[in-house]
Amino acid sequence: MLAFSPYISSFIDQIIVSIPYFKPELTLIITFIGTIITSLFCDKYWDKASFTVTIIGLLLSGCYLLGQGLSHVDMVGFFDMIHIDTFATSARLIILFSTLLITLFIQQRHQHDRPLGDLYAVLLTATLGLNLLTMSSNWLMIFIAVETVSISSYIMVGYFSSNKAQSEAAMKYVLFGSICAAVMLYGLSLLYGFTGNLNFDAPSHIAGLAEAPKLMISIALLFLLTGIGFKLSFFPFHVWSPDVYQGAPTVITTYLATVPKIAVVVLLSKLLAAWLAVSFYFSDFLAFAIVIIAIATMLIGNLAALRQQDAKRMMAYSSIGHTGILLMAVLVYQNNESNVLLFYLSIYALMNIAVFIFIDCLEANLGNTSINSYKGLGKQSPLLFTSFSLVLIALIGLPPTAGFVGKLLIFSKVFEQYQNFQSFGLLALLIVGALTSVLSLFYYFKIPLNAFLKDSQHEYVHRSNPLLLGIGLLCTLLVILLGLFPDILLSIF
Repeated sequence: MLAFSPYISSFIDQIIVSIPYFKPELTLIITFIGTIITSLFCDKYWDKASFTVTIIGLLLSGCYLLGQGLSHVDMVGFFDMIHIDTFATSARLIILFSTLLITLFIQQRHQHDRPLGDLYAVLLTATLGLNLLTMSSNWLMIFIAVETVSISSYIMVGYFSSNKAQSEAAMKYVLFGSICAAVMLYGLSLLYGFTGNLNFDAPSHIAGLAEAPKLMISIALLFLLTGIGFKLSFFPFHVWSPDVYQGAPTVITTYLATVPKIAVVVLLSKLLAAWLAVSFYFSDFLAFAIVIIAIATMLIGNLAALRQQDAKRMMAYSSIGHTGILLMAVLVYQNNESNVLLFYLSIYALMNIAVFIFIDCLEANLGNTSINSYKGLGKQSPLLFTSFSLVLIALIGLPPTAGFVGKLLIFSKVFEQYQNFQSFGLLALLIVGALTSVLSLFYYFKIPLNAFLKDSQHEYVHRSNPLLLGIGLLCTLLVILLGLFPDILLSIF
């Protein structure tokens, strides 16, 4: 302890100087505490007290984020453990907006006896972890953030467990996530042993990777990709997602399919930007691994989705397929060209939130999420199914939706990179991406086919939550609007 005493003053000074950069996250921490207190003492008098505190906290955090974004100043704090730039700030705004929509979703779909205040507190904790993922370049901070998000996600999946399927989904998620976290931690220990530095963008870290034994550094990389692959659910770490997506409550599935992926994609983008900038064995191996994983993920996700008859399970495999597109975008768009990546992440969140809201509205009336149960319902609920179909068209990547613009920009960049480098891997990515986009027509169109072209097998009276349906329609409208005028969002990023 005495050995550290001369440094205590400088440590405290560094923390004090860094706190102003951390205002959005401090707001989330204070809101977390406030949500727990209101859940304990106020919800019994007014059942929306914790919900109100959560919304106010998220909005305040958003205001601080907007201030950081408008300042356009790069900031480094907490002993170089966090690096706040425009890329990180924009990503945190997307995460915050998505979390706001999901918070509204939770509040409108509350049909359980368990209090929601605890769930809001866990959601805030997960948001804090996701923010740290977008800002940090320090492996220790990244691992803490990943585990914060993972543990919060485990709790959310199991919180409303009321049957065997939901309990099994939560257990699978916890067991698989724990194993992946342990493997990732071992990989990080190897990276630290080879480099003696925990910041992945530090010159000494990259120099250590270049000098490390090729076999051992390859193993360390594969172990690292295990943890990242679990959060992104890319091949071969995707096996948990179909069961968990189907077994978890739809509102929690919405969260798992959208928000964590945004933060992890941003982290992976920063990692690739740091490591691919220097050409050596490790960076070449990483680029090769990403290409192989992206191709396998797109093929497996889309081919498996063809056989699904449950809407949530189909969307789980669809999400896996879209992860391949996200990996393709990360590979060709780095920090200096992050606007297209942020654009695609934004519309990806909008599309998935809208789809799961529509699935949930139908599940509330039908009692299941089977695609066959949608037969003939398009005539009885034309607004819902028309919007549903438009979002599915966006997921395929057809005009005039934002999904088309996003995929066009990504595929164009991949083709441009192929022309510059004549890489067979990039050509394979382009071909597989295009083929799987065509393939997705066959499973996405199952829903409008059943809804509009087949007769209903039973009497159906549609009762939708107006606010929830309104959120879904708003997301659909934004997907169409951004498809017609993509510069609205591209110019902001």
